[in-house]
Amino acid sequence: MNACAHGTSNSAPLPRGVRRALDAMRGNPGRDWSVTELAGAAGLSSRTLQRQFRLFLGKTPRAALRDVRFESARRELLQGLPDAKVMDVALRCGFPHFGRFSVDYRRQFGETPSQTLKRQAVFNDALSAMPASFVSSRDQPMVALGPIDAAPEHGGIARSIADELTTALNRAGAIVTRQPGAARYHLVGTINGSDRQTHLTLRLIDAETGRHLTAHRSDGPPGDDTTLDEHLATKIVAAMQPCLRLAEIDRAGRKPDADLSPHDLALRAMPFVLSLNAEGNAYALDLLERAMKRDPGHALATALAAWAYGQRVVYHFATTPTEDRARSAELARKAQSLGGDATVLAVLGNALTFLHDLDAANLIIRKALSIDGGSAWAWSRSGWIDVYNGDADSGIERFKIALDLAPHDSLAFNSMVGIGCAHFESGRYSEAAHWQQRALTEHPSATWIHRTMCPAYVLIGDESEARRSVTALREDYPELTITDVQQGLPPLPQSYCDRVFDALHSVGLPL
Repeated sequence: MNACAHGTSNSAPLPRGVRRALDAMRGNPGRDWSVTELAGAAGLSSRTLQRQFRLFLGKTPRAALRDVRFESARRELLQGLPDAKVMDVALRCGFPHFGRFSVDYRRQFGETPSQTLKRQAVFNDALSAMPASFVSSRDQPMVALGPIDAAPEHGGIARSIADELTTALNRAGAIVTRQPGAARYHLVGTINGSDRQTHLTLRLIDAETGRHLTAHRSDGPPGDDTTLDEHLATKIVAAMQPCLRLAEIDRAGRKPDADLSPHDLALRAMPFVLSLNAEGNAYALDLLERAMKRDPGHALATALAAWAYGQRVVYHFATTPTEDRARSAELARKAQSLGGDATVLAVLGNALTFLHDLDAANLIIRKALSIDGGSAWAWSRSGWIDVYNGDADSGIERFKIALDLAPHDSLAFNSMVGIGCAHFESGRYSEAAHWQQRALTEHPSATWIHRTMCPAYVLIGDESEARRSVTALREDYPELTITDVQQGLPPLPQSYCDRVFDALHSVGLPL
């Protein structure tokens, strides 16, 4: 699934010949393409094709082919087909040397191919074990899903996938219709291929603007296993959710202020709650208080506000932490009585963990996953609950599932923070620093990350990076003390907290 196509891009559109060459590579990544063959597919001379690749992609056609092969291998491993073997995937994607493929794959994605494949089995087993639960909520986006275009021999597969997509969209909080005129969004798809391999392509389109929001492609052998179709549909919709959410936020942002409903106000607030920074938090709470004043029973606004007030304490945004914690607890109790879809429950789970109520948070997150097993937010929060309970390895697995499901989500960086915290808990301080730095690079305004990143550098003996990190922390939080950190940290294990406090004090943070 590609990243959401929102806003403007600074990169120039690719020439038709480059697009054709890339399409040829993606259609058959295992083929040993020569530059001459790619130029023929592109309708260009070899020299022109190479010049355009360097100009528009900054790489040669051979280097681009290598990237396409890794993308294809990653995509196939993430599908997690039950009979999939890493060696077979490598060969299909054009990597004849298995050992070299494994080393390069790990360098590219930070894990071995076997680890990627194993995690998909964990996800699929968890999905199969979850009780089915459906929730209807207000203000759901409507998606038109028509028949998936396919040749007659693939008609059964197309119908099965369409049915599973309908179920997955409903679980994710969308209303599915067969009437395009009634829907805000259209999901269109095609299946083509041979007896040995099929190619599924899906596109999500904003019907009001005509903009293509995102696209998905998956390849696999044809079959009639409805369980596999269910898992595939869940993953497709999970990757689609951030794009659909952004489109709904954009729609609310285009409305005149006089026409805003409580739900519109909650949508406008959401990206500022997700920013996890002080300025965004303050603006979000203003919008959410207005939404709750108009509709005291609005579940999404209430859950977001409970989390936002909790953020003020945990991330040191507050000048009145006791009052903010009390307000968060009040709203969390109210949100528990209101219920909601998987998104609402995942947000509520965030608030409850910040209030150190791990038992209630675990119940809420389990319910969220029973509604939508593809909720990246719920998987990520379940990872945090594991870390808070001292189960670091399980936490890492769940955070990585969240990243597999929605790698471009606004909260993906927070899963990276979680992976870093899990490694810290296990004493793997170099890995902890790496993941926290990666999260900070993804989300530079979240300078509170230094609070746990600096101690990782201290404990690996990297004094210069530790000093740089604590300086950055104190630039944004000049009055911060060890006592403030003690009062703000979420419910991490005590041994974890003690290491953080000692390390921060050793680099000059006052008591």
